[in-house]
Formats: sequence, structure tokens, C-alpha cells
Amino acid sequence: MKKNYLDIIDPIHDFIRVYNSELKIIDSPIFQRLRRIKQLSGAHLIYPGAQHTRFEHSLGVMHIASMASNSLKEKGILKSHDIRDIRLAALLHDIGHGPFSHLFEEVLEKRQKISHEDIGKKIILKTEIGDSISKSGFDKRFICKLAFGDSKFQFMNELISGALSADIMDYLLRDGYFTGAEHAKIDHNRLTYSLDVFKDQLALDKSALVNFETMMISRYQMFKAVYFHKTVRAGEVMLLEAMDLARNELGLTSMKIDEFVKLTDDSILTDLLSLPENKSDLKIAKKIAEDYEQRKLFKCVFETDFNNNTKIGKKRLNQIKHDIIRKSRVAENEVFVDSSTTPSMPLSPSKKESNSIILVTDDGKKTIATKIPISKIPIVSTMSGFMNNLRVYTPSKNRKKVEIAAKSVIG
Repeated sequence: MKKNYLDIIDPIHDFIRVYNSELKIIDSPIFQRLRRIKQLSGAHLIYPGAQHTRFEHSLGVMHIASMASNSLKEKGILKSHDIRDIRLAALLHDIGHGPFSHLFEEVLEKRQKISHEDIGKKIILKTEIGDSISKSGFDKRFICKLAFGDSKFQFMNELISGALSADIMDYLLRDGYFTGAEHAKIDHNRLTYSLDVFKDQLALDKSALVNFETMMISRYQMFKAVYFHKTVRAGEVMLLEAMDLARNELGLTSMKIDEFVKLTDDSILTDLLSLPENKSDLKIAKKIAEDYEQRKLFKCVFETDFNNNTKIGKKRLNQIKHDIIRKSRVAENEVFVDSSTTPSMPLSPSKKESNSIILVTDDGKKTIATKIPISKIPIVSTMSGFMNNLRVYTPSKNRKKVEIAAKSVIG
């Protein structure tokens, strides 16, 4: 009997089974582009092993979402066709990422108020990806809703993104493995097999609460040690500045979807390195890109963490930058004030911070569900709120002057 699937070897999950209908999408040029978009932007300059991409992460999310869905099927909650839909939505959840992943998104959000989810919707609905979905017998609009949090079936969205999602489980495992960080040790098997549903919301068997706590701690530590590492962020600040300065030359202010799906990390970096020097902004952007490529990264001369309730607005950041420039007497384009902020708890599909979890227990006669505020889970509650840090970067030549000025301004 002819097989209708292919097993792909994966260092995280051993084997990932991919079915023929999914292979047609995976083999499309638009999806293959994800092979050329690193999962962690420029983190490989600090963690050399971090060469993994959005491509294998997408396969991993599909794999874990499939595990979770099958667990819910065994409990009578999902049917086989639901699992096929969820697998495909999980596979495509990152299809809208641009070069350097979230960095490119930062530039687009700043100038066009567009997220990678918005772009993902357009790709699914208006490109050959959508045609393949339809030809394989799927409803591309429903897949779009599942992938990006618009479904009326909330728990199906939560399987793909949120505090108990396949997305967070795979990126922690995969990022930890390739960076070599020891923080990302989670038991995704126990978590997926312990999932349940209560009133259309994803729930967890109470016996697996400790595994949820471990995952949240791992996520917190990965942000501190990897994602917000000061030198990782130095490279990211450089890429952000270069792309923003050259946004018109790169066509980022009015990009069409057929142009977007051709962009990769290397294509953008090549364009930055090839910029003409007839304008000051382009000359600066090119120099920053050259320094990035040669790993001549900006130096962090000041950093501080803020408490959970403190948020620094754009106006305040600009004022801090202005005051540091005035006191240090260095060029305006050589001082960078960076505020890295993320919720301590993962965002729900509706983009709100998760503030509770539903725990279920079975006393042998009936299932009892209890919605527990995060604040009532001692270990997790200590991380609730936002991770905030403020850093000041500058090229190495200005290090001492900007450091003195930053300490004077910020304290």
C-alpha cells in the first residue's frame, strides 16, 4: 500500500510525520522561504549554534499541535477532521514572518502598523498557499482563523498560540537545544497528554501543574539569558536601525505581498550592504550593516531593569536619548536607547497576557474544573507582569563618554 506521508528526521522530536496534502504546501516556494529566515534573528553571533529557522520550528509546532489534538480526540473532544485543520493551521502560524523574524515586524509595525499575523492572513488568502489549501479540500478562511486567533473555537486557537500552546513548547525546546542554553527543559509530552477543554477554553489536568510551572520558568529564563541578552540585542538594534534608515530604498514603506514573499535574511542584508552612499541615511545604514556582518557590534554602556508596573513610552525614550546626546556630545546617530519589554506570561490568541489557567480534576464520578488566577500559583505569580529593561548602546569609540552621560541622565 502506497504511503500518504513522509517522516522527517528532527533533532527535537526525532521524527515529524508530514502528510501529502501538507507536503504540497511545504514544498511551495513561499513556505520554503522560511528555511532562510532564522528563528532567533542575530542570536547566532553570540550563540553560534542558533542557526535554526522558522521552517523547522513550523514543522515542530505542527507536530506538537498534532500530539495535543490527538490527546483531545481520545477524550472525545475533537474529531479526525479537526486534527487535520489544526495541523495545517499550526504549520502556517509563522508564514507571515519576514527577514530577521520579529525585527522586520518591528520595522513594519512602526511604519505601517502591520504584524506578521496580518501578513500571514494575506499569504494564506491571496497566494498559491491558499490555492494549495483549497485544492487539498481545506477551507482556507477557516485555517486562517485557526492560525491567527480568530476562531470561535477558542481552545483550538490556544493549541497553536498561548500559555499552553504548541508554539511555546517547540520554541523553548528548539531554541534551548540550538543555543545550548540549559534553561529550556520542559516535559511537552506530559503537558500535551494532560490537556482538556472546559467551556471552549483549553484546560490542564491539575496533576500537570508542576510541568506548566516549569515551562513558565523556562520561558522567563530564556528571555533573560537568550532573547534579551544584551549582546544579542546589540545586533538586533543595529539591524533595526539599518532597516529603518533604508526603509524607502528597500521598499519597506509600500511593500506588496508578492514582493514580501521573496525576502529572506540574506536578501535584506545583501541589499543593506549594497546601498548607495549618495544620502547620509543610506551611508549610515550601510556602515551599520557592514559592522554587523563583521560582528563589530554596538556596546551596551548602561542597563537597568524596571519593576513589573513600569512602562517607558516612546516620548520618554526619545527624551532620554536627546539628553544623553547633549551630555556626551556625540553624534545623534551614534546613541541608541533600547527598551525590551515582553509579558512575563505568554499572550493569548487575543493578544492579551494570560492571567489565569483552568485546572481540571476527576474524582471518578465527574470532572471538576477550576479557573485559577496566575496570582494564586506561587512560583508563577512571582513572574507575573512584564519583563522590562532599558539599555543604552553606542559604537565602541564612544563607549566611555556615553556611559558617563547615560548614568548621569538615567541614574
